[in-house]
Amino acid sequence: MSEMTAAALSADDSAVPEPIVLRAEKITKVFPGTVALDSVDFNVYRGKVNVLVGENGAGKSTLMKILAGVEQPTSGRILLEDNEIHIRSISEAAAHGIGIIFQEMTLCPNLSVVENIYLAREVTQRGLVIDRKTQKQKARELLHRLEQNIDPDKQVSDLRIGQQQIVEIAKALAQDIRVLIMDEPTSALSESEVEVLFRVINDLKSRGVSIIYISHKLDELLQIGDYVTVLRDGRLVETARTNDISVAWIIEKMVGRNPAALFSRTEHNIGEVLMKVEDMTLPRPGGGYVVDHVSFDLHAGEILGLYGLMGAGRSDLVDCLAGARPEARGQTTLNGQPVRAITVPERIKSGIVLVPEDRQREGLVQSMSVADNILLASLDSYSNGLFLVSSKQKEAVKGMVKSLSIRVANVGQSITSLSGGNQQKCVVAKALLTSPKVLMLDEPTRGVDVGAKSEIFEIISRLAEQGYGVIFISTELKEVLAMSDRILVMSKGAITGEFSRAEATEEKLVAASAIGHGLAGAANQNGEAQINEHN
Repeated sequence: MSEMTAAALSADDSAVPEPIVLRAEKITKVFPGTVALDSVDFNVYRGKVNVLVGENGAGKSTLMKILAGVEQPTSGRILLEDNEIHIRSISEAAAHGIGIIFQEMTLCPNLSVVENIYLAREVTQRGLVIDRKTQKQKARELLHRLEQNIDPDKQVSDLRIGQQQIVEIAKALAQDIRVLIMDEPTSALSESEVEVLFRVINDLKSRGVSIIYISHKLDELLQIGDYVTVLRDGRLVETARTNDISVAWIIEKMVGRNPAALFSRTEHNIGEVLMKVEDMTLPRPGGGYVVDHVSFDLHAGEILGLYGLMGAGRSDLVDCLAGARPEARGQTTLNGQPVRAITVPERIKSGIVLVPEDRQREGLVQSMSVADNILLASLDSYSNGLFLVSSKQKEAVKGMVKSLSIRVANVGQSITSLSGGNQQKCVVAKALLTSPKVLMLDEPTRGVDVGAKSEIFEIISRLAEQGYGVIFISTELKEVLAMSDRILVMSKGAITGEFSRAEATEEKLVAASAIGHGLAGAANQNGEAQINEHN
């Protein structure tokens, strides 16, 4: 433990030391070609939120997988209540009272909510027959605790990504746990859902449950955390009480440089209209519209921000433009010419490509290598008519890895071995290799650290400078305001606000996004947003 760490944890000498329930000592994990963890110590204090932060690739998820039994350490030991334990599987971890909510969801989409919650630990009658009635009742109680009105019998594939995250949390809460690991639990949640989760965390703390909490949303770490441990490049950097530190302190420890230098926006010229969308609709089963008669223009070199609450129709709109929703109707023109392409491959060839919200299920093929994932959408460009040209492929992948600063030891390694931020950059690389004119990015910074966010923002700015039309979706207000030249706000499938960079404020975006949700947005004479009760 460094001198600063010791000072931080002993600021109040009269304080009684917090009891440590779980301790990782000198944990080292070596993968082929890389050292993921280098002699890391990590303490989990009883009944506290123990925050773990670091850039993508710092070793956070690897350490959590070791504590959860998914990975085995190369060296080091784990102590539970001062007794050394050996955790060889998730089931063994559960037997010790250690549960985990993984960063990437592990639900079975073809099963119901209740079947997912109790998968592999079914409630049975006399150990023989599954007690489905009891399971459903307990699932209902868990979902009620999370303040969610989700039907336990509903198939998981029919839930939006935020609801799926809630089911993951319910699945963890269904266990009898002493230590709960939460790896990016709020990455897909709305603000109201995050507030509910924090109430649940405080309830767990009051019952003596220890939380290990990983998130890239730094403000929420200080809100919910009791202790913060920082990893960088697989090594322990610092541990401190949250009362003694700030967001700037966390960022500087994470990335090793001044946080003010991380986010810079390059000014760029905006050209003529590149893409025009007119009267785009997507019917809703049972009546109404998911995308409700949307029209807008996108200019060359423009970063067009798209903001709205969960379920506002943002992702559905870009899915329509990408060709993923064949039932959509409307007119799209590109460089003044009608876009007649219908399917996703046809839209890609026409110059419209999407980096999807869910990189794991829709952006990557988990069983393939880094190189194969990057090349997947543009294989036609690297063939001689009959066979793929290996030299051209290698050159293309090498260029993308260098251009986007993708941290990878070997492009032949599995895509799953990369950190979340580097996986996201691979999805962007795949899109760029198709030589698009319009690049749509749906939540491109979800689940990535502050350093990777900075790199993705730099990529977006560089693309705009090169004349691409960029549509940028984010639920993070500060990101949308920082990156966008113009912002469209959606609510219930329709565009409810349009603001230039100079006009846009957080208040105006929130007011416009609330229209149709029992609130109406309006601007007063000074141009400031107001939210009034809608009768």
